[in-house]
Amino acid sequence: MNAYIFPGQGAQFVGMGLDLYEKYPVAKEMFHTANEILGFPITETMFHGTAEGLKETKITQPAIFLHSVILSKVMGNIFKPDMVAGHSLGEFSALVANGTLTFEDGLQLVSKRALAMQRACEIQPSTMAAVLGLDDATVEKICTETPGIVVAANYNCPGQLVISGEVEAVNRACEKLKEAGARRALVLPVGGAFHSPLMEPAREELASAIEETNFAAPSCPIYQNVTTTAVNDADEIKKNLISQLTAPVKWTQSVQQMIVDGATIFTEIGPGKVLQGLVKKIDGSAETLSPELD
Repeated sequence: MNAYIFPGQGAQFVGMGLDLYEKYPVAKEMFHTANEILGFPITETMFHGTAEGLKETKITQPAIFLHSVILSKVMGNIFKPDMVAGHSLGEFSALVANGTLTFEDGLQLVSKRALAMQRACEIQPSTMAAVLGLDDATVEKICTETPGIVVAANYNCPGQLVISGEVEAVNRACEKLKEAGARRALVLPVGGAFHSPLMEPAREELASAIEETNFAAPSCPIYQNVTTTAVNDADEIKKNLISQLTAPVKWTQSVQQMIVDGATIFTEIGPGKVLQGLVKKIDGSAETLSPELD
């Protein structure tokens, strides 16, 4: 069975999407539509901007979404997913790919999500840190025992977990994690504590936008970050998408469940190959691919 997976923030690079824009009329049309919906020429930053400019959350999230969704569109008839999943932001790309959201609605929600997250980051200093070489239970236990807000946020693959929370709490947790034998516990250059309780203002802001958006029945199941199981019901997809901002991204568990349910090939749709690497670390026997275009 074919599983299509969609990357999240961090996969961006300058020049992303330019090849699609220049080669495929449908891509050019979708990029122009995106500029109109967003109210600014995001294509300029994507195609010809700087790495610094592309790192802004309000740019990064729509840019990665656009690259992923447009790439799936130009694949044409060879894009036939049996199941989809996305890492954090990538969940929105996956929901357009399986017909739950329209391209226009998906882009508007992603833009609102990015701005809401940016505002939440400004309320309180917060950060994230990558933890390598420890089992999940040890990381969770240390987060629980650390004063302040710090939680397990991204379960990327066995031995690679990201924690998220208040700056002081994350720093304290990193020290304890190193003492517990972590190979690395490294604070990341991010604007805030994504997938933690500190994103509650953003979750509330995004919830109303999601509630007002039409979600159709998907063409194939999505394995959502919050539940890790196959979801086909539009109302349940909405509920999980609202929870996603303050809940952990259970990527390891989602991929494991997709394999249990029959996934044999994982094709990453979007910039980079980060998710292919994670899938291989989760299950070395899984086949991973990048899309082949005409």
